[in-house]
Amino acid sequence: MSYLDSVLTEEQRSLRDMVREFAQKEVKPVCREMEKTGEIPWDLVKKAQDMGLHMLNMPEKYGGMGMDYLTYAILREELCKGDAGFASIVMGFSFAPVEIAGNEKQKEMVGEIIQNGGFTTFALTEATSGSDAAAIRTRAVRDGSDYIINGAKCFISLAPIADIHVVFAVTDPEAKGKGVTAFLIPKGTPGLTIGQPEDKMGMRISPVAAMYFDDVRIPAEYRLGEEGAGFKYAMKILNKSRPSTGAGAVGIAQAALDEAVAYAKERSVYGHPIKDYEGISFMLADMEIMVQTARQMTWNVCQLADRGISDRNLSAISKCYSSDVAMKVTTDAVQVFGGYGYMKEYPVEKLMRDAKIFQIFEGTNQIQRITISRELFR
Repeated sequence: MSYLDSVLTEEQRSLRDMVREFAQKEVKPVCREMEKTGEIPWDLVKKAQDMGLHMLNMPEKYGGMGMDYLTYAILREELCKGDAGFASIVMGFSFAPVEIAGNEKQKEMVGEIIQNGGFTTFALTEATSGSDAAAIRTRAVRDGSDYIINGAKCFISLAPIADIHVVFAVTDPEAKGKGVTAFLIPKGTPGLTIGQPEDKMGMRISPVAAMYFDDVRIPAEYRLGEEGAGFKYAMKILNKSRPSTGAGAVGIAQAALDEAVAYAKERSVYGHPIKDYEGISFMLADMEIMVQTARQMTWNVCQLADRGISDRNLSAISKCYSSDVAMKVTTDAVQVFGGYGYMKEYPVEKLMRDAKIFQIFEGTNQIQRITISRELFR
């Protein structure tokens, strides 16, 4: 029994093993082929939903499983080891925005959508305001009992398949970050247009697209939380999601390390497996150090969250470090494979492509370092 097994409960081990088997035997081989075209393996998505993987951390009150942060992170790591794009579809933002900012009616509505296999988005990013979320330009103007929304979003995960969108728009331009408001916008709302899926480098089966708002009229009851509090909500949502994002990055890194170790045992040079050479074995040792450290950091933040402690600094560190580790470990895995590592026939080049976005989305790692440095001088 590994140390990981010894510190987990019997239920956590059972759930992990179930997701691991699904990810390795079904998700990994299918998604490896389907990522070439960017198609979504809907049969597998349906099976994952039948397993309840799309509503693990949704409260039981609204039909979810009410899973704790740590167990959720463990399962997300396993699913990302199979395919990170698939995990993004099944275990996206989902219920977090309405859990943080929604009223009871909104929670019941979104909970029902997710229970029925629906998808949600988190539409914050714009062409001129990615990391600077307070600088968004999409406008929402009050008109009687409605709001009229105009503008555009870009790089919105799951936009082409989502049933309801969480959209952030400016209601008071003079208030800057305190003038942003969040809204729920159902798919098919007149004036809402979804762009074509982007042709991405990695995580290719998880669709990302632009969103366009042309006089989109939304009743005030679809406003999420208080007017002007949207930026505050967005930061709380991201702070809540970053540890699980870090767990996904750990999953990619562990997958790359596993592939590199297996290859180092088989590949021989000058009559010896390359694992026998310090140039390779020490590289693998450093990869192991990084993966284990990132996992422990992620688990620690999740365990604190399970105790009701939400630390913005540690959340930023977890996401930043884990994603940097994923990029470093996957790059080194390609190096261990040598020329074969550069070929699509072998698995590590895909892992390297999948890893890169983790340093960018949910706040770039440069932004995470700004957050961390500010906490140092607070």
